[in-house]
Amino acid sequence: MHRVMIHPATYENCRQAVDRAFELFPVDVFKKKVLVKPNVLRASKPEEGVATHPAVLRAVVEKLEQMNPAKIVVGDNPGVFSYGANEKGFEETGLLKAAQGYYRNIGNESVKVDFDPDYSKRLSVSREIMEADVVISLPKFKTHGLTVMTGGIKNSYGFLPGAQKAMLHRKAGEPKRFHDVVVKVFRLRIPDLFILDAVVGMEGNGPASPDLRTINRIMASDNAVALDATMSRMMGLEPGKLRFLRKAADQGLGSYESNALEIIGELTTIPDFKLPPLGGEAITKSTALQEVIRDKTLLRPKADPELCTGCETCVEQCPVSALSMSDSLPVVDADTCIMCFCCQEICPEKAIALQ
Repeated sequence: MHRVMIHPATYENCRQAVDRAFELFPVDVFKKKVLVKPNVLRASKPEEGVATHPAVLRAVVEKLEQMNPAKIVVGDNPGVFSYGANEKGFEETGLLKAAQGYYRNIGNESVKVDFDPDYSKRLSVSREIMEADVVISLPKFKTHGLTVMTGGIKNSYGFLPGAQKAMLHRKAGEPKRFHDVVVKVFRLRIPDLFILDAVVGMEGNGPASPDLRTINRIMASDNAVALDATMSRMMGLEPGKLRFLRKAADQGLGSYESNALEIIGELTTIPDFKLPPLGGEAITKSTALQEVIRDKTLLRPKADPELCTGCETCVEQCPVSALSMSDSLPVVDADTCIMCFCCQEICPEKAIALQ
């Protein structure tokens, strides 16, 4: 039986709920490398409720410091509007300060892994994710216009640096296939613990909706299917209606059935919670958003010869070795590039533009 914690909390006292989560779902981090992954969709203010709140991240980091891990890394690969701007996203959300020196741009180094040939034979995944002994996921209680909600399973989509996420969006083509892709990415490295920020949640057409709800809860589990099913029921939605949960359950990743879950705390349905359309229309029928997704997969870096000094920093830092020097300028191999745009972010002369 899977267990899910629902603990009363505010951002001022959320450390109590975080401590309780570690008590209920103990993880052995002593002398181990720990990766903490918040949800950083894009640069936003904490009060916008778009990203995991910095108070929750700070509480987790402080708890981990007491447990003597060998290394703590805090990082994420932001969503479609913030490729190549990891630091900016973390700084504006307040998560850079909350990480207390443990933040790393996990998009700078990646490893290739096998994937589904129907979408991509291989994907690049952040090296820090794949080499961590323990992965702790800090999702946000939010809706999502394509998958209806984004919780423990969807938060793992940020394991992929750059526009690979947009590429998979495009190749999936329609919501059902994208639900399947989300589960496939989740399986690349299943986190060991999930601590969900449900102090302030998001309703409406997320994941960047202005419609916020005060819930005053921190949720936790060591099973993402159970956590997301509980979150779904709080939203007033039967979890069996969500394809990604059915897919995950069919693959033995957990159960969403109520008789298979032990709720530690009080599960109450949020009244009149606004959900996006279950068919994914909020995103698939948005012409502007579909154009953004398409355009992101076509962008490639190009150096300005008037600004570039040929220092080769971009070549050295490219996580997939897609850049090489030609006539004293970096050039990109379009087939190798994963569109993470780290080259643009780290160029000391700001000589790289996206075209």
